[in-house]
Amino acid sequence: MSSPPATPPPPVAGPLPDIRSQTLEDLRGQFALWREPAYRVSQLLEWLYTHRVTTWDAMSNLPKALRQRLQQTWSLYSLQLARAQGADDTTQKFLWRLADGAFIETVLIPASPAMRGEPSDRRTLCVSTQVGCAYGCRFCASGLEGWKRNLLPEEIVEQVLAVERRHAGSQQAATKPDGAGEERRIQTDAAPMQPSDSLAPRSGERVRERGSFNSTGTAPNGTQDRLISNLVIMGMGEPLANYENLMRALRILNAPWGGGIGARKITISTSGLAPQIRRLADEPPQYRLAISLHGATDETRGRIMPVNKKYPLAELAAAAAYYQEKKGRMITLEYILIAGVNDGLDQIKPLAALARRLSAKVNLIPYNKVEGLPWARPEEAAQEQFLAALEREKVSATLRREKGGEIEAACGQLRLKTERELRA
Repeated sequence: MSSPPATPPPPVAGPLPDIRSQTLEDLRGQFALWREPAYRVSQLLEWLYTHRVTTWDAMSNLPKALRQRLQQTWSLYSLQLARAQGADDTTQKFLWRLADGAFIETVLIPASPAMRGEPSDRRTLCVSTQVGCAYGCRFCASGLEGWKRNLLPEEIVEQVLAVERRHAGSQQAATKPDGAGEERRIQTDAAPMQPSDSLAPRSGERVRERGSFNSTGTAPNGTQDRLISNLVIMGMGEPLANYENLMRALRILNAPWGGGIGARKITISTSGLAPQIRRLADEPPQYRLAISLHGATDETRGRIMPVNKKYPLAELAAAAAYYQEKKGRMITLEYILIAGVNDGLDQIKPLAALARRLSAKVNLIPYNKVEGLPWARPEEAAQEQFLAALEREKVSATLRREKGGEIEAACGQLRLKTERELRA
């Protein structure tokens, strides 16, 4: 069920850099200049990424003078929840309001059940990287209102922290007895836990381990008891068009002192920016790559994806081959099935040839209807026929079962709906 849209606040200027855009090296350098002991950095990072606090005063084991210095040096940004929707399959969509009044979306996707009917503890968060999108894919809601701006590193990082903060708040609220006089909604600012001056938890206290690290910046105990296990950078915007901010954000989310999410559990999606794919291939972390293909010939792809004019399939395939050669990692070819557009069996041979060349898996996605656009998803029989034809070509392929259909979980839909309601 959706909450009503909120009226956006006036734009807020942010003259200070945000603390969640800073790396461990940045913070150590600044604390050294202040002649603060190195363990204070550890305490700060624990508050930011383990307890996810949103105020400086919550950092109770930092001296007041240091908290004041931090506040004068950096801002402590947090997303504001404007709207939330939940689907029967437990997919959740969040509409966040940024400091300048713009909206972005984040989607929490549950995993399918594990083998033998056991529940899966894998949860994937789909993260946005831009306000709107400039690439104008004909079937997508994200670009219908145009491109506004790139997200800053802290705005990308904070999507993960805000969802986990909200989850922690809901668990906290669920343990309270009924009739406690509180509105039954998930809190957006959970009360912070109180760690000791060291990074070791108090006796009997459940503490999330992901922020704990030793003097070398590595996590001694690994990542435990966290909500988000996987990231897909497939939300609003073209991730590789916001390359520098994205890389800094992922460095923080990947680091043991930050998000603690393994690089191989982070998938970056692109509509086909060939130069940036090559650049990504040269990055040290083993991030996974997904290419939004949606057409196996230039004619079909060009009809629905304007980016194909600048980077046609031959150039895109060469960049993807370079990535595969450098990383040795399987690439995923995302393929949204649109009735009468790209679901014809004439696409099978070229799609299979490209997948075999790149040692890629094909992920077939039935189209999610977007209000105001003419496209429709194929019938289930046509979807299965397309899948079977690919498998006969000896291609690894999956047909994604829809999640979050009743809450319009495709990227950009909730933002578009909310902005139109506010204008009306």
